Amino acid sequence: MGDEDLSRAGQSNPIICPVLLCGGSGTRLWPVSRRAFPKQFASLIGDESLFAASAKRLADMALGPPLVVTGDAYRFLVRDQLAEAGIDPHAILIEPEAKNTAPAILAAALYCAQHHDPSALLLVSPSDHLIRDTERFALAVFAGAATAEAGHLVTFGIEPSRPETGYGYLQLDGAIRENMPTALKRFVEKPDRETAEAMLADGSYLWNAGIFLFRADSLIKAFETHAPDMLAPVRESVEKARPDLDFVRLDEGAFSGVRGDSIDYAIMEKAEGLMAVPYRGHWSDLGDWDAVLREATGDVAGGGVVSEGNALALDCTSSYLRSDDEGVSVVGIGLTDTLVVATGDAVLVADKSRAQEVKQAVDQLKARGAKQAEAFPRDHRPWGWYETLALSDRFQVKRIVVKPGAALSLQSHVHRSEHWIVVSGTAKVTVEDEIRLVSENESVYIPLGAKHRLENPGKLPMVLIEVQTGSYLGEDDIVRYEDVYARD
Repeated sequence: MGDEDLSRAGQSNPIICPVLLCGGSGTRLWPVSRRAFPKQFASLIGDESLFAASAKRLADMALGPPLVVTGDAYRFLVRDQLAEAGIDPHAILIEPEAKNTAPAILAAALYCAQHHDPSALLLVSPSDHLIRDTERFALAVFAGAATAEAGHLVTFGIEPSRPETGYGYLQLDGAIRENMPTALKRFVEKPDRETAEAMLADGSYLWNAGIFLFRADSLIKAFETHAPDMLAPVRESVEKARPDLDFVRLDEGAFSGVRGDSIDYAIMEKAEGLMAVPYRGHWSDLGDWDAVLREATGDVAGGGVVSEGNALALDCTSSYLRSDDEGVSVVGIGLTDTLVVATGDAVLVADKSRAQEVKQAVDQLKARGAKQAEAFPRDHRPWGWYETLALSDRFQVKRIVVKPGAALSLQSHVHRSEHWIVVSGTAKVTVEDEIRLVSENESVYIPLGAKHRLENPGKLPMVLIEVQTGSYLGEDDIVRYEDVYARD
């Protein structure tokens, strides 16, 4: 099935609106994935992010433009990565706070019903999964479309290839038949090894992929029946939503009143007439570093060796070595079943069999107040990014990269002064009433309390070194007067 066939398959089926969920933090892939920069936006396999790959996959299936649900902290990452992928979204909904998948999916259904068509089909998908076989996945989706149009809630399950204990399962009311919608008997929590082996041998169990297809009004009706307490506050948050630049902000007051819950617990495990479509193509949720190793090597058993970035493996077996920092070299000698992942401020070393326990380690780091638990060395902003090169009492040194045509806010600081040295490109600098161009190897001083702004008028990224001095150097020491990104 080639691109032409895939497009023709999409045209012969009803229009489906993809809903991409991208608000999770993915702590099992720490230290690359953190709350400040979760795994869906990182490049784990190949050069593009999982979010961008997910959006492209849905576009290749000839579906409608995606409706994205994300958090405030990630809105500019979502917008920029979609733009880089050449995808114009239907809308980007901003959740005021993370409430798990049930409120997010309900908000998408209500928004679609209000602004598009109550009977529209919604394909709800995580944005951090890897599906290499787009054509085969498209066939599974289109196979479930008629069932979803008839009013059923449809979920998709992956035919298991091993007794996996890290996934939930779906039990079918019958044998697995690819692309054949089959009645769903029950959901099964993550099993122990013995139970997983028994389910694999049974032949009626699928891995729960967390991918759904349904009419918007069918899902809303399911909430009316099984979770009516969630419906009113989410509906109010959608009705009171307001535009903000390229985004739609759900109403904070209304959304704060909804309880957090997963779509499985709130609806799917209670609803009647659920159907599941088995999918036999490639799929991975990349839920931990062992899963990344399996994908990178193409070895289901994870027996290969991978060295990514600034890493070197010597006489190693069944191991994954990665360094995302040019200044940190990772060298493994004689390692077996070992995971080593380094960034500029943290290193993970773990036995491969205990990859699922990384989340527990992150929880303990968070309890100890370690900034590495959630913060990331490179802080992404709508205008570009910065990273701290040195930090001590009363001074901080940053590298700042500003995208072409981008501008920081007009701002001032109460506790610090700044010295900017341009090392690449040209900066347009405003200090009080003076505006000047600062070229490579030139510098400018920003006195404490002075209103100032930094812009990149060029066509290439502009890089500068910022030296801060003062009694307090926190990021909240900012008074904004004007901001093209409408931040507070």
